[in-house]
Amino acid sequence: MNAVAEQSLAGQPPSLNGLNLETRERIEQAVLEIFSGREFHKVSLIEVARAANVSLQTIYKYYGGKEALLFSSLDARLSELAERMVDHLQGIEDFKERLRKTFWVKLDYFVHKPQVAQLIMSSVYVNTWRKHEQYHNPLLFGTFMKVLAEGRERGILNDAVDEKILLDYIFGISWRLVQTHLHRDQGKALTDNANVYFEMLWRAIAKPE
Repeated sequence: MNAVAEQSLAGQPPSLNGLNLETRERIEQAVLEIFSGREFHKVSLIEVARAANVSLQTIYKYYGGKEALLFSSLDARLSELAERMVDHLQGIEDFKERLRKTFWVKLDYFVHKPQVAQLIMSSVYVNTWRKHEQYHNPLLFGTFMKVLAEGRERGILNDAVDEKILLDYIFGISWRLVQTHLHRDQGKALTDNANVYFEMLWRAIAKPE
């Protein structure tokens, strides 16, 4: 077993230093397209390699295995979501509106990137994902935790529970909305009712008066 494979089994993210950016993007796109349509165990690495027009050796060299390949590619997508959140927060001073915007950005991201949501639903086993460092995407979760910490310090958010519980409420509700929207194949965009959904969420996490 090579060092990259051992690192993958240990839950450590692969080192992609030396991997050409264009090649990496082709691999990640192939992962998105293939894994979003099928369960994890039904996808082979050779299939991904062929779709990305790279050798199987390249995937093993930089990723080490199928799990690491999937989670590394997903991590890149979640980091993309986090970057969008940070960009959209610029210039918004009102706390509630900042949180509203992060909620909206998440819904909007999956509306425009449904394959990412399908990938999570089709191929990601959460218990396995949790063992990998990418599960704790610091850019995404760090952005939310920073906003939540600010809200508690200012006496705006409920302080009777840990901040991680507030995060669970936000992610749990928004993710459930994304899932059901995709399953029901609704005609209008999920973001059309984002403000209504957020106000319902806000009443759950705001500090009781």
